[in-house]
Amino acid sequence: MTELLLINPNTTASITDLVLKTAARFAHRDTTLRAITGAFGPRYIASRVGYAIAGHAAVDALANDRGRKDAVVLACFGDPGLAALKEVAKVPVVGMAEASILQACTLGSRFSIVTGGERWKPMLEEFIASHALASRLASVRTVAPTGADIARRPRKAIALLAKSCRACVIEDRADVVILGGAGLAGLAARLEDAVDVPLLDGVACAISMAEGLARQKPAKARTGPLSPPAPVESTGLSPALARLLA
Repeated sequence: MTELLLINPNTTASITDLVLKTAARFAHRDTTLRAITGAFGPRYIASRVGYAIAGHAAVDALANDRGRKDAVVLACFGDPGLAALKEVAKVPVVGMAEASILQACTLGSRFSIVTGGERWKPMLEEFIASHALASRLASVRTVAPTGADIARRPRKAIALLAKSCRACVIEDRADVVILGGAGLAGLAARLEDAVDVPLLDGVACAISMAEGLARQKPAKARTGPLSPPAPVESTGLSPALARLLA
């Protein structure tokens, strides 16, 4: 039995429910899923300041979780706080965006990302560059509704998302398209017939990678940049997070 913890670092419980429902469609029957929502911060992450706060919320959520887990999924496309989670977690941590771009690279030479919210374009381009994959990126295309808007009214966004996905293939020459964003979870299945290349769901990519790593049980790094940090005193943090740092 594999147990996965999904962390939604924004504060919208309905997004957590959507991610959990989508994850259950792709998870192995022997996988148990739990999901938690950020305790503080923006309702939905659509800016750099929201992204920074979400990184704190994600680490705080991990520190406060006492349940068993074989791996952690950071259920926010863009992966705020991912490196910090990897640094302190005792089990593998997988981000939706990281899992998606790595799997896209196995399916084609160039990939595109379609997501909601215009501010995500430069943020995701920087994220891709940080993974040394800028040469594999065909494009990042955003639609005007945010991921939260799309989650609330997915039917209104289907045609707009399909148009952007097709443009990635025809105009940007992408071999693979990633539908990014927790608010867009599950929509790839409704759009795949409109796109002539593989269309990846960020949640599905993260779940499959987390399950594989959980079964491999890789050792925690004892040295290097992702090894446990040295103890440090702190102020103003939740008691659980302060204990984690100490």
